[in-house]
Parts: sequence; C-alpha cells; structure tokens
Amino acid sequence: MEGPRLKIRPMAEFDLRGKTVVFRPDINSPIDPKTKKIVNTNRIEKTIPTLEALLSEGARVALIAHQGDTLDYQNLIPLAEHAQKLSALSGRKVGYIDDVCGPAALAAVRALKDGEAVILGNLRYLAEEISTFETAVKLKPEGMLDTWLVRSLAPIADFYVNDAFAAAHRNAPSMVAFQELRPSAGGIQLMEEYTALKTVMDKPRRPCVYVLGGAKISDAFDMMRKVLEDGAADEILASGVTGLVMHLARGVELGSTTRKFLADKGLDQFIPEAKALLEKWGSKYVLPLDLAYEEDGRRAELDVPEPGQSVAKDKAFPDIGRKTIARFKASLAKAGSVFVNGPAGMYEDERWELGTKEIWNAIADAPGYTVVGGGDTISAATKFTDLSKYGYVCTGGGAMVRFLAGKKLPLIDAMEKAYDRNLKAPVRR
Repeated sequence: MEGPRLKIRPMAEFDLRGKTVVFRPDINSPIDPKTKKIVNTNRIEKTIPTLEALLSEGARVALIAHQGDTLDYQNLIPLAEHAQKLSALSGRKVGYIDDVCGPAALAAVRALKDGEAVILGNLRYLAEEISTFETAVKLKPEGMLDTWLVRSLAPIADFYVNDAFAAAHRNAPSMVAFQELRPSAGGIQLMEEYTALKTVMDKPRRPCVYVLGGAKISDAFDMMRKVLEDGAADEILASGVTGLVMHLARGVELGSTTRKFLADKGLDQFIPEAKALLEKWGSKYVLPLDLAYEEDGRRAELDVPEPGQSVAKDKAFPDIGRKTIARFKASLAKAGSVFVNGPAGMYEDERWELGTKEIWNAIADAPGYTVVGGGDTISAATKFTDLSKYGYVCTGGGAMVRFLAGKKLPLIDAMEKAYDRNLKAPVRR
C-alpha cells in the first residue's frame, strides 16, 4: 500500500562512496542473565539491510549502539558478540573495539577503507547516554554538541544514518545531536517502521481495527483517545487487563479478586478514563463476551453479565473465552487495517494461551494490512504464527505507543528538522 510522504531523507539520496558514516541502529538485545549471551537476534537481524546497503555503497561505517542501561544493568555488556552476530548475518566482517569515542575508537574509524565497518563500544558506558542523565539534565539537541560523543565523532564523520526507531523516544546525543551538524538519513528499517505506523495512523484502509490487550494498560489508554479522536480507529477489540478495566467502567462487577489485582498494581486509576472513553465512543468498542478462569485445576469459562450485575465466580480471569474469540475473529476477517499491541491473556501458560493463539492466527490470516508491535506482542506472534504473514512487525514498543498516542518523538523531530539542512548536502547524481 502507498504510504505517506515523509520528511526524512532516505540513504539513496546521498552519494556515500568513500564517505565516513556514523550509523546508529538499535541492536539492544535480550541477554541470558547467567551466560550474558544474546538470546534473541531480532533487532540485529533488522539492522542487516541498512548495514549491507551502506557497505555495498562503499561507505566507511562506524556503528554506535547501546546494550542495557542503568534501569536494566544486568543487560549492560560489551558489544563484542553483537559484532560477531552482525558479521555472521551480513557475511561481511564487522570489526569491534571496546572504546566508545576515545583515541582508540577514533583511530579505528580513521583506519576504515571503503566498504568496511567497525562497531564502537557500548554507548551506555557514557554518562551522557544513560537514561538517568536524560531525565535529570534534559538537554536540547543543540546543547548536546559539547558532549564527548558528538564532539569526538562528528568531526570525522561525513554523514549520519539512524535506523533506531525502537529508541526514537530517547532524547540522547546519539539519537538527536548529529543531525545538527551532519547530513542525515533514515535507514531502511527506520523508514519502513515509520511509514507503517504513519500509514495506520493517517491513511488506514477501512475498517481499521485496533487489537489492544496485555497488562501494561497505560500503553493502551495512551493510544485509545488519540486514535478515536482522530478517527483512525473504526473498532477497538479490548482484551487482557484493558478489557477488564473497560467492563468495570461499564458497571460490570468482576469480583474482589479482580478488584484487588488491579488495585495492587495501581491499574484501577484507569477506570474513570475508561468510563469517559465509553461514554463518548462506546459504539467503537468490542469487549469480552466471556472470560476464562481456573476451576479445579482446569480451564473454565463464564459469560460477562450486564452492567449492574456480578460475574458468577469471584476468580482471576487470565484469558478471554471462546465467544469472545469468535466475535474478534469476525471483525478481523473484515478489517482493511489491523494494529495489534498486547496479548489477549497470559499466553505464557498453556492453560491461558487459547485467546492469544486464536486471535494472533486470525490476525496473521487477515486480508487487511497488519502491524504488530511491542515486546510481548512480538513474542506471542513468534510463538504462535509466522512473522512473515504480517504486514509489518514493529520493533519499538515504547516508541510505537508514544507515536500512535500523538506524542512527538525526539528522533523523528530531529530527523525532520534535518530534512531542509540536507538540501545543501552532496546528493546522488
């Protein structure tokens, strides 16, 4: 499908042969806590098309990337294995030096020949690149030009390429400052991911169906009001904790077990917002018709009662029931566009995988353009379906949610501001 016009330049507009390119992908990967080895290479694999394009063009590529952070210190490891994975997947040697932007790193970059690449040390080794620095100091891009990373690498770089949509919500020097100084382009993954989300938001095929679930319901509520106000969503299929909160907002009593679960996690605060959404856009919602619960160690299901009434059992409800599955499938079969974030239930437990498994297969087989995104969403899709059957698989959970909620992403803002500056850069003839 034809996507919207973007104010981000693709790499193809620039002549990169013999030029030094600072390339910022997102290869932050899940790490085994015991072995400290990478256990999932999805983000690394997504980086390969841009890396191969740069090297085939004859660029001299200096990769800068992060792994882990102060908030997930257990994943803060060197990028040596990332270099090995990139080399194996691309079939091209990607060097590695455990120095972020010091003298050894600069020497390694200057030594590159056409079509060669080196990945520098973990960006999170720099104080200016950790999340706590970002939240405490709050620098604007122009204020980041004196950071060590930028003042060290920018002078030896000819171009900057970003392929890190998954980190687009981060206001860090590696994400937003190089655009102030060097011609900047979006990598293949960035352009595809941004186009897919812009298409769902601005020019969706109708009807456009949002499938929202999971336990992190702040994501769902961030999105729902925006897509309803803008008319992007024709229907919202709400399951998981989102579905439970919406039913409570309708006046359905789900029992003390559910009430306590929501209160303990601070999720009951979303009930008033859910009530407001239903009052204005109630006709757009499809809520669970039945819910699954445990009875004598086995799966059982009960119907959701009318507002003002209580469920027949005071239980936890870790999945939707078969009636809901059938109703959701009917909507998906007619959808022109589908956006998915959050599983229908606790799919990690085989007793409660039915809802997610059935819905995800229906989405994979849906005739419309499908976009799935978010960590748990992709994990469930990987477990139950073939990822190639989706229109687009978005790597950026936090960035994706913020984008669809209408919030400005620092990376996108920086790339769009660089758009006009790039008019003066050498372009392909």
